Amino acid sequence: MLFPINERFSLSEKFLDKYRGLQPDWGPLGYVTFKRTYARVIPGGGGRTEEYWETVRRVVEGCYTIQLTHCRTLKLPWNAQKAQRSAQEMYRLMWEFKFLPPGRGLWMMGTDYVFERGSAALNNCAFVSTEEIDFSFSEPFCFLMDMSLLGVGVAFDTKGAGKVVIQEPKIAQYTHVVEDSKEGWGDLVRCILDSYAGRCKRPANVDYSKIRPMGSPIRTFGGIAPGPAPLIESIKNVDVVLSARVGQRLTSADITDLMNVIGKCVVSGGVRRTAELALGDPGDDEYLKLKDPDLHGEKLMAWRWASNNSVSAQIGMDYGGVGEQTAKNGEPGYFWLENARAYGRLKDGETWADAKVAGTNPCAEQSLESYEICNLVETFPSRHDSFEEYKRTLKFAYLYAKTVTLVPTHNERTNAIMLRNRRIGLSQSGIIESFEKHGRRTHFGWCDEGYKYVCQLDRIYAQWLCIPESIKKTSVKPSGTVSLLPGVTPGIHYPHSEYYYRTIRIDKTSPLVEPIRRAGYRVEESVYGDNTWVVYFPVRQEHFDRAKDAVSVWEQVENVAQMQYYWADNQVSATVTFRPEEAKDIPKILELYEPRLKSVSFLPLRDHSYAQAPYQEISQEMYVNASARIEPLDFRNLNTDEEQDLYCDGEKCEIKLVPQEEFDFEHEEGEGSEAAERPEQVGAPN
Repeated sequence: MLFPINERFSLSEKFLDKYRGLQPDWGPLGYVTFKRTYARVIPGGGGRTEEYWETVRRVVEGCYTIQLTHCRTLKLPWNAQKAQRSAQEMYRLMWEFKFLPPGRGLWMMGTDYVFERGSAALNNCAFVSTEEIDFSFSEPFCFLMDMSLLGVGVAFDTKGAGKVVIQEPKIAQYTHVVEDSKEGWGDLVRCILDSYAGRCKRPANVDYSKIRPMGSPIRTFGGIAPGPAPLIESIKNVDVVLSARVGQRLTSADITDLMNVIGKCVVSGGVRRTAELALGDPGDDEYLKLKDPDLHGEKLMAWRWASNNSVSAQIGMDYGGVGEQTAKNGEPGYFWLENARAYGRLKDGETWADAKVAGTNPCAEQSLESYEICNLVETFPSRHDSFEEYKRTLKFAYLYAKTVTLVPTHNERTNAIMLRNRRIGLSQSGIIESFEKHGRRTHFGWCDEGYKYVCQLDRIYAQWLCIPESIKKTSVKPSGTVSLLPGVTPGIHYPHSEYYYRTIRIDKTSPLVEPIRRAGYRVEESVYGDNTWVVYFPVRQEHFDRAKDAVSVWEQVENVAQMQYYWADNQVSATVTFRPEEAKDIPKILELYEPRLKSVSFLPLRDHSYAQAPYQEISQEMYVNASARIEPLDFRNLNTDEEQDLYCDGEKCEIKLVPQEEFDFEHEEGEGSEAAERPEQVGAPN
C-alpha cells in the first residue's frame, strides 16, 4: 500500500442527515451527467450507484482522511473538531456547486485504489519529454501508456528526433506471457520498443491468454475489460511504424506516431477516453504536415487523429507559415516555453521560479516539467454574489488540491518532481457568465485579490503540513463534463446561443434511457448506427449577452491575456474560435500577443449541417415548449456504472473512438463539446 491508512475521517451523521435523499441545484444536464459519469456502485448495494450526497461524502471524507493520515504519520497537530467543521463546509460548498474537484476527483477520491496504488488516478494531466530518448528509448512511451491507462492525459514533445537509429529486432526463443494488468500491458510494449533500439531481444511468441475476456468487470479501477484485441493491434501498429524505419534515425513523425498508436490502444483498450498533445518544432516541416489528409490520409484515419498537435513557439519567430496553417484547420496550437518558465502571473513580472518547465499538459493550462503530473480544481465565480463569498470557496478549493499532493504516485521519478513542486491548478469556469453578472472589471478584481489570497493560504497550509509551497497555483482549464453539473459555461468560452438543444449520446443498453424517456425528454436513435440513443436537453443560458459566433477573435484573445495577467500563474487553456474573414488575422494576433500569452489554440467556426449536432440553436418558444414537457428525473436504485470522465476536462484535448463518418464532427466542436461522447464501456486493466 502506497499510502497506508490506519484511521479514516468521517463526517457527522447528524450533518449528513440534512442532505440524505435530496438533490442539488442541477444544471439542465447535471443529474444525467452525474449518474452516467461519476456515480460509483455502492458496495453491497445490489448494484445501486451513488446519489450526489453520497459522492460528495466519499470525496470529502477521502480528502480529510489524507490530511489526517499525513498529520498522524509526521506527528503533526490535528484538531478533530476543527477538521469536522472544515469538512462540513467543504461539503456544503460542493453541494451548492461553488466549486468541484475535477472529474478524476469525483470518481476516485476516497476509494481504496488511491490509498493502495497512489495519487496518479487523482491527477488530470502530465507531460513527458523525449529529449533523453537515446538514454532510455522506451521510457517516455511507456510513461504515456502507464499514465493514460490511469486516465491521466499526457502531452509529449519531439525533441528526441534524430537521436536513435532504428535497428532490426533480434529474436529470442521464448514466449512472453502478458499479465492481466496495466503493468503487464506496459511490459510488452516496453519490450517491443526496446528491441528496435537494440536494448533487448524480441520474444519469438507472445501469449495473451491471461488477459481477461472482453466484457469482464474491472473491480479495482472500474469499467469493463476490452479483452486483448487492442493490445494486439497496438503491437502490430508499432511494427508498422518502426519496421519501415530500420537503419534510419527516429523522426518527429515516428515519435508522434508511436505515441498516437499507444493512445489509440488506451482508448479502445483501457479507458473510455484520454488525452494527448504533441509539441513540435515550428520549423519542422514534416511535423507540421502530419495531419495533411492529402499526404497522410491513411495514417490520419488510422491513428494520427489521436493527438492535438501544437508547436513550441519562440518569441520573435515568424508566424506567417504556421499561422496560415492554423487558419485552415485550427492546428497547430501554440505554447511559449520561455514565457512559461519566466513568468507566473504576467502581472508579477519575470521571476523564473519555474525555470525547469519542459512543456505543458494536453489542454495547455499547466506548465510542467518532464514526468510531472498535475491536479486541478474548478471554481464557479458566477455562482457567487460577493468577493468575500468567493474567497471562502477559494480556501476549500485550494485545500482539496493541496491535499492531493500529499499522496505519492507509483512512479518514483514523478514523485521526485511532484513532491518538490506541489503544483496545483485552481481554475475557473463560467468566466463569461461572471463577466455578464459582475462586470469585467469586477471579475478581474476578484482574480487579482483572489490570487493574492490563494498565495497567503499556501503559506499558511504549507507550514501546517510541513511541505513546500506550491510552485504555481492557478490556471484556467477548458472544463467539459464538470461544468455541466451546475450548468455553467466551460472555462473561458462563450455560450453557443441563449436557447439551444444540448445533445448527448447514451448506449442503448443503458438503464438511464427509460427514466429519461419517462421524464419527457426527446430521444432519437443515432443516425450513425453506433448503438446509441441521442437525448435532447433544452437549455437556456444564464447571464447571456452574445453567442460565440458574435465575438471577435481579437476580443477572445484579449480575454485570455487578461486572465493570464490577473489570475493564472500556470496558463489559460482557450480554444479561440474565428470566422472565415478573421483567419487572415491569426499571424498578426500571434505576433502582437506573444509577450502576453503562454498558450493558445484556434478553431474555425463552421456552419456545418451534421445530424444530431451537439449544440442546436432553438427559439425561446421551442425552449419553453420542450421544457414544459419535462418532469423530474428519477434514477434511484439504478445500476448506472457505465463510463467515467476521468481525464483532462476538455473535449478538444481528448482522444475518443469515433465512427469514421463522425471524425470531423467530433474534432470541430472543440472544448466543452460533450454531445458526441462515445459510450464505450471499457476501463483500464487493474
